[in-house]
Amino acid sequence: MSMTMGGDRAAQSVEVTALPPIADPAPLGLAGFALTTFLLSAANAHWIRGTGNEWLGYAFGYGGLVQLLAGMWEFKNRNVFGATAFSTYGGFWIGLGLWAELVAPGAKSVAIANNDLGWIVLGFLIINTYLLLWSLFVSQAVFMVFLTLEITEILLVIGNWNSSGANILKAAGVLGVITAAAAWYTSAAGVVNGMAGRHVLYVGKPLELRRAN
Repeated sequence: MSMTMGGDRAAQSVEVTALPPIADPAPLGLAGFALTTFLLSAANAHWIRGTGNEWLGYAFGYGGLVQLLAGMWEFKNRNVFGATAFSTYGGFWIGLGLWAELVAPGAKSVAIANNDLGWIVLGFLIINTYLLLWSLFVSQAVFMVFLTLEITEILLVIGNWNSSGANILKAAGVLGVITAAAAWYTSAAGVVNGMAGRHVLYVGKPLELRRAN
């Protein structure tokens, strides 16, 4: 639109244009979540033959900081679901990394450390439960991410609170890898669908959520 500014000098016409919208940060947030989840879950499934802490640096850098930044940009997009989900799990990975570095080494036994982990995951399981329900209003692909994550977290809570839960934790690792695959697929769909301006990869239709007038 245009507006006229007056004053002692001759009136001037100033053109005011709206800023272009930012790019969708969701594919980046999903990718950060997927990679860190994949590394930790592969370790839980005993597929990795390394240190077992391959996930730790990425909990701070990619799954943590980058996903948190994606959540902040979702606030700019006025996407309350994306902002809540990405910021929550960005904080989860940073917090888990800090716990592993600062708290876990002082645990008197593995059982005590596992008890901590059970309570930590339970807290995020509660959050994930309502995010799972509201993801139905986003897309079927996003719902699958939160559904597989829900099952993974349930198994992690049970496995960490069970003295003989090694096999349950391995199963949680396998489900976590499936969760990562679902998140990677949804991220890839967000990238290519946004580039093409049409649905190249299927994500499914959301349920309709009516807004009050």
